[in-house]
Amino acid sequence: MTTAPGHAIVGESVEKRYGRKRALRGVSFTLPRQGFLLVTGPNGSGKTTLLRLLVGLAVPTKGNLSVEGERSALGYVGHEPLLYRELTAFENLDLFGRLYRVPERRERSGMLLERFGLWEVRADRVSTFSRGMTQRLALCRALLHDPALVVLDEPFTALDEDGSALLDRELAAMSGERTVVLSTHDPGRVASLATHRLVLA
Repeated sequence: MTTAPGHAIVGESVEKRYGRKRALRGVSFTLPRQGFLLVTGPNGSGKTTLLRLLVGLAVPTKGNLSVEGERSALGYVGHEPLLYRELTAFENLDLFGRLYRVPERRERSGMLLERFGLWEVRADRVSTFSRGMTQRLALCRALLHDPALVVLDEPFTALDEDGSALLDRELAAMSGERTVVLSTHDPGRVASLATHRLVLA
């Protein structure tokens, strides 16, 4: 979808309703390429709705939302991990690598599993994983195809101290290299990385 020159995302009075319920009030914002947008607000303010709109899982009821590039160029982690529970960690990444036609997908899968502390459990089924391990694997899935746009909805959910520190490092590495949109109830954790903020009421 076409955006204004230099911008990765442009939102103009974006609103989402489900019947009579308004899930997202009209919001407007722009985010340049390689920008880092921090989205905050109380429960029910529309953070998840906005991120779902950004990745194409929903469409606005009113307003315009333009996202640069193809859907295959984005990585998304939402409240659901979008993994196959009966497959192993490695089989999941191998499958998604095939779908996204990732060059040397097995090598990249192994590298991500090692980086996210999951190499030792690569042959275990996801159904045996803790919620934190599943979240780590979801992050591997989202980054597998080297996306230009990364959209993360409460990505620290269920991560232990080590997992959170690992994600801190990953986000720092992404900053300035990829376009990032992240929602969180703990804005202080990533405040130093954010180039733009959007507070939903």
